[in-house]
Amino acid sequence: MIDLGIGLGDAGVIAFHAVVVVISFMVLALVAGQTEHKVMAHMQGRLGPMYAGGFHGWAQLVADAVKFAQKEEIIPAAVDTAVFRLAPAVAMIPYMVAMAVIPLSPTVVGADLDSGLLFVLAVSAIGVLGTLMAGWASANKYALLGAMRSAAQLLAYELPIVLAAASVAMAAGTLSLIGISRAWEPWWLIVQLPGLFAFFIGGMAEIQRPPFDMPVADSELVVGPYTEYSGMRFALFLFAEYAGMVVLAAMTTVLYLGGWRGPGPEALGPFWTLAKVGALVLVIIWFRVSWPRMREDQLQRLAWGALVPLALVQLGITSVVTVLV
Repeated sequence: MIDLGIGLGDAGVIAFHAVVVVISFMVLALVAGQTEHKVMAHMQGRLGPMYAGGFHGWAQLVADAVKFAQKEEIIPAAVDTAVFRLAPAVAMIPYMVAMAVIPLSPTVVGADLDSGLLFVLAVSAIGVLGTLMAGWASANKYALLGAMRSAAQLLAYELPIVLAAASVAMAAGTLSLIGISRAWEPWWLIVQLPGLFAFFIGGMAEIQRPPFDMPVADSELVVGPYTEYSGMRFALFLFAEYAGMVVLAAMTTVLYLGGWRGPGPEALGPFWTLAKVGALVLVIIWFRVSWPRMREDQLQRLAWGALVPLALVQLGITSVVTVLV
């Protein structure tokens, strides 16, 4: 047997913290979906989500859940059935795993990994494989084209994300997410501003949020890789998107906004973390409402011509500041 050095009591505490963190972020993902309905309804004058269920449309989320649960699941005859069924889980589960290591506060975290930053970046990238699997298994040319766009987008935007995160790890001197939050100083927000822009914009592109939703492009590809999906499996892809929004907002909070830091005692840490995450989710929703979808050439030009050089400049600035300070 392998002795991990963890007693039953310690293991129970770790499991409890992991469950608390994952449930908090999953609830936040559902709230993000509900909020998107409301914000878009107000900004675009869409009456339904504002009034469904009475007070400010509170029942819209319930109505959507019932709708997806009642829809018939249709699986076309030509699909690769095993891969087709597995794809939604592959798209969603990595974000749930990533949530378990993102700290709400120094004491409320599922697992404080020494390489937590690398773990979250690696696990989050796996979620895109669900999109690739869905497009490949659907036996549909529109779905396959969307999956290929998704692969190209992942390759383009993973690099600025990693470079921007590397500059933060260099400044903090650790890959632990709790260690990064502890090392954070207010002046980081100024020095790391180019990296913040590259990380946040690159993250939105990686989770394929508008205006970076070329793999889906419903006006061209009929929802791309998800064309053949219906019912709860389609709902899992939607939930994965909202979970990706929460993970991106949480990582941006930890790396650039001080994590749980805020006025008042440290016991308010989870509140400040969730408040910052909620504010960033609103920014992501605002981008969807305010910006038109980019063309594929514009999307690639932004990655390779702007974000990658910007992240490299950020890495150089951080190197100089780290040596001088």
